[in-house]
Amino acid sequence: MGNDGGSIPTRRELVKEAAKALTTQQVKEVQNEQQEYAWNNDPITRKPLAKPVVSDPLGKLYNKDTIIEYLLSEDGDVKKAEAEECLGGRVKSLKDVVEVKFEIDSSGANALETVNGATARSEKWICPITNRELGPGAKAVYLVPCGHAFAGSVVKEVSGETCLQCNEAYAENDVIPILPTAATDIARLSRRMHILKEKNLTHSLKKAKGDKKRKKHAEKETNGATTTDAPKGKDNSSEEERKKDKLSKQRPVVNNSIKNASTASLTKKVLEEQEARNKRRKLEQNANVNSLFSSRSAKPSAGNSADYMTRGFSIPSKR
Repeated sequence: MGNDGGSIPTRRELVKEAAKALTTQQVKEVQNEQQEYAWNNDPITRKPLAKPVVSDPLGKLYNKDTIIEYLLSEDGDVKKAEAEECLGGRVKSLKDVVEVKFEIDSSGANALETVNGATARSEKWICPITNRELGPGAKAVYLVPCGHAFAGSVVKEVSGETCLQCNEAYAENDVIPILPTAATDIARLSRRMHILKEKNLTHSLKKAKGDKKRKKHAEKETNGATTTDAPKGKDNSSEEERKKDKLSKQRPVVNNSIKNASTASLTKKVLEEQEARNKRRKLEQNANVNSLFSSRSAKPSAGNSADYMTRGFSIPSKR
């Protein structure tokens, strides 16, 4: 090495000339570049944004086709893994995104432009109230659940909680900033996402999947709690009731609705005879079962106890 005009830096020079932090102006330039790219391109496919455009709970913009392909793709796919890294688990169904309805400037040019080396969108989005362009230079918001986009200043200045285009009601917390950069806006959106998750709601304010199953499990748990949490003092009474039920089943049932005395007495006799027969059958069955087993008190016969010489047939003696 040599004669090329270059030099090898020493350790002392590297320590002295360490990497310096970016200035505020440089940070703003980087943020503007990122904002321009995010306002014009889909972060997953890197294609230009075109209607229909959807937004996740944090205000990021995507092509609707990209989200549908992500949801329909199989697990283990490389493209799906890349999309999951970009989405961060915020989108599990189409209910987790809201279609943003931008007003398109018809007088604007429709030719594709290049921004930071990437192809930008051809549509020019404007605020329907102020006719100003919505982009990285101006703060823009959209409303949930209708999805209409406006300039941020318009929503603040106009009093009321209904959309200026469709007159649909919305809450103050459902004003979503598009591609927010302020830490307060990002924190508010993440907190809103957690609150909706606790209420079993999605970003579009629709019920999440599995709501019916949760209700069924809750009903089963409440029913189980009511049966198991019975007072302890009623255990003895329940046992007595069981004994009474057994006795009532064993006893003959007499029909009290019979008004004639003779018929009542006849039915009583018939039932008593039937009960006696049942008892005899049970005794006979017990006797048959006992006959199968030999009792220990029975004495062995003399023929069996004799030896093999005397065992056999014996002639009975005549008397």
